[in-house]
Amino acid sequence: MEETQNQVGKFLDPDAIIAQLDVVRGGVVVDFGCGPGYFSIPFAKAVGKDGRVYSLDVLPQALETVTGKAKNSGVANIITKRVNLEKEGGTKLEENSADWVVLKDVLFQNKKKEIIIAEAYRVLKSGGRVIAIEWNQKDSGVGPAADIRVPQIALEKMFGDQKFIVEKNIEAGDFHYAFVAVK
Repeated sequence: MEETQNQVGKFLDPDAIIAQLDVVRGGVVVDFGCGPGYFSIPFAKAVGKDGRVYSLDVLPQALETVTGKAKNSGVANIITKRVNLEKEGGTKLEENSADWVVLKDVLFQNKKKEIIIAEAYRVLKSGGRVIAIEWNQKDSGVGPAADIRVPQIALEKMFGDQKFIVEKNIEAGDFHYAFVAVK
């Protein structure tokens, strides 16, 4: 998955995406549904040793993978937590405690999207930002079935309904769309 090119197109490149964001050293990032840490590790490097990344997932094996990758990468500023994001307050993090929330390929696979977006809003500081990355609507033969993908316009509306302001689109390769929304 480290590869950014394949025969069908350009895939997600976490470093290229983070380079388009205003991530500050010493910041706090929360990776909702972190999976194997595809974004957790690069964000941990971006915020530096004085920053923190909370890698959250419902699957213990995902968290174990993040811990192993962090150790192998010499990254010591990641805290893993097993959580249920579809419950109100599911992160169990303090209100207004994060600078960034990462929502990468999380919302298409969850029924309670509004609760997850509301939780992102709750944990973000005033002026904090979320990077939302989801599968685009293109029929590429890659990714989940088209009927469970969330169209960008619909997702932006969900964020607006939760008081976020969509700030800008981010280049995310051939299979995803991405945007930044601010609290």
